[in-house]
Amino acid sequence: MTWVTLLLLIAAGFAAGWVDAVVGGGGLLQLPALLMVPGITPVQALATNKLGSIFGTTTSAITYARRVHPAMGTALPMAAAALLASYGGAVVAASLPERIILPLILLALIGVGVFTAVKPQVGQLEKLRYVGMGHLSRAVAIGLIIGFYDGVLGPGTGTFLVIALVTILGYNFLNSSAQAKVVNVATNLGALLYFAPAGHVLLGLGLLLGAANMAGGYLGARMAIAKGSKFIRVVFLLVVFSLVLKLGYDVANDFFG
Repeated sequence: MTWVTLLLLIAAGFAAGWVDAVVGGGGLLQLPALLMVPGITPVQALATNKLGSIFGTTTSAITYARRVHPAMGTALPMAAAALLASYGGAVVAASLPERIILPLILLALIGVGVFTAVKPQVGQLEKLRYVGMGHLSRAVAIGLIIGFYDGVLGPGTGTFLVIALVTILGYNFLNSSAQAKVVNVATNLGALLYFAPAGHVLLGLGLLLGAANMAGGYLGARMAIAKGSKFIRVVFLLVVFSLVLKLGYDVANDFFG
């Protein structure tokens, strides 16, 4: 591996940590960078990405917890469900029909992006839609579905969590980002519980990315807390747009390439 590739990986890790801390989607930067490493397999790239990411998500989760005080009564059950689902997703990662799943994700992202763009008030004010078991059951369902996705594919997990917390449960963007980090730690851990014993993680590379992720995650969380939900909404729309472009290219390449 050349010094240029190494520096690009560090830069991608830092940027991924920052983006993940604000609104999720850092895997869009980190996974393609990992695939530039000579001889790395897709499953090794996915596994190593999880190791790097868990350092960044843990750092940003702690930073948010100290300053925003997210609703842990929602975040922890969601995280527990997401951890189990992420492990299951990692087990089937090699065999899931990506040809079918990616177009559905693309359509969902386009719909959510348009909805957020035309309704500026969404995610600005916190107005919870459910209470008691209705709230908790939906939170657990979100954790199961998005946790499974993270174990199988990964990129955009934090973004999907923010989408769900804002549009389904009614949290504002800042609280949603804070809760999403707690859940994202669990999804990364769940996948690693399978990938690490199976020998897919490149430890040295993962730890290097982890250090870069920690720096980016800390800075991103501090900026999100300081600038609030309006800032997160703008970054959210940019990340959704990037996800749509990336997945759109993947889908087109799969069907027509």
